[in-house]
Amino acid sequence: MSETASTLPAETLVIEGPDAAQFMHGQFTSPVLALPVGSWQFSAWLDATGRVRALFHLARLADQRWGLLLRGGRAADLKDELSRFVFRSRVVLLAQPAGMLTIGPAMALHAADETGGVLHVGCGDYSMAVAADASGDDPRARQIREGWPWLSAGAIGQYNAASLGLHHLGAIALNKGCYPGQEIVARLHYRGGNKRRLCRVILSQAVAADTRLKRASDGAELHLLDAVGGDSEVPGLAVAHEDWLVGSQDWHDISCTSGTCVRIVESWGE
Repeated sequence: MSETASTLPAETLVIEGPDAAQFMHGQFTSPVLALPVGSWQFSAWLDATGRVRALFHLARLADQRWGLLLRGGRAADLKDELSRFVFRSRVVLLAQPAGMLTIGPAMALHAADETGGVLHVGCGDYSMAVAADASGDDPRARQIREGWPWLSAGAIGQYNAASLGLHHLGAIALNKGCYPGQEIVARLHYRGGNKRRLCRVILSQAVAADTRLKRASDGAELHLLDAVGGDSEVPGLAVAHEDWLVGSQDWHDISCTSGTCVRIVESWGE
């Protein structure tokens, strides 16, 4: 399947200052202090109940300068919400102008740099950046195969870290100090109880992101986070209850009330 030009809006937030690293270490889910300059890691910001408010590529651009490439949501909103927790820390938060996600030349996975004020994150055989206009191929089809979710508007603040496969992304640190939602993350990891999974799916027809498909047999919902492609055999990522996975190894199609058939190919979660 060919990958068409991206129309996906993307936003970045810059966080800088002498206390920036320590501030983020106490707010985000990843091992922020371990990240060297010129690298990025997946990270997230949770609410007190463990639900994901923001998911992003966190890049260390200089000793006291960091860039967040958001995977859904608005940088200005994230800036306003994080600003409530700065208090007396020497931290500056700057929401950058919104742009379009674009794909660029090969760049080592987890490498990052800033050129001309533009954040670039390496994804192996390609890189991503935010530009004024989209150009090149859409990276989402590749990232769907890797299980990299993009949070649709209806998913923000709705799911815990395990349900979005954040452990699989390396976005969760279980051995660092407290951060919002950390107790919930640890409880689900060590005691279990999470019932939803991030799933890679194949759809029988094009379906808009953020659609909630209902299983024809019982009305159970599958929340489609993202999908890209043509009119058939459309790849996507979705969140579904674990009972959707029963028999999924047989690659059978699950009929939905909308007439769409869903095939679950792979899943991540705890």
